[in-house]
Amino acid sequence: MTSGARRDRVIAACAAKPGAVEDYPFGDEVAVFKVAGRMFALVSLGPAPGSVSLKCDPDLAADLRRRYAGITPGYHLNKRHWNTVALDGSVPGEEVLELIDHSYDLVVARLTRAQRDQLAT
Repeated sequence: MTSGARRDRVIAACAAKPGAVEDYPFGDEVAVFKVAGRMFALVSLGPAPGSVSLKCDPDLAADLRRRYAGITPGYHLNKRHWNTVALDGSVPGEEVLELIDHSYDLVVARLTRAQRDQLAT
């Protein structure tokens, strides 16, 4: 799979999440995905291979950084709670999709009950 196809797959997975909104608050180079106004993914749109930054449990984040050279502390984000994942193929595609799910779930868990109920409809 090419790096462009990997990025397209990541964008599609983020956009498919219930209540997900794609936004460009930092300019045309970064697609930001939010749920209920809270970021769960930032996808770089610059030159290939690109990357995606995802919220992550701090213990899991540290473990992932040890396991994969392509996972580093979040670029321009809270280094404890965010990882940046290179979309160069060094992290298996299924793992990247699971990390998108994890990031989304962490953000949704912090929403109010009313906000979560809206996502379910």
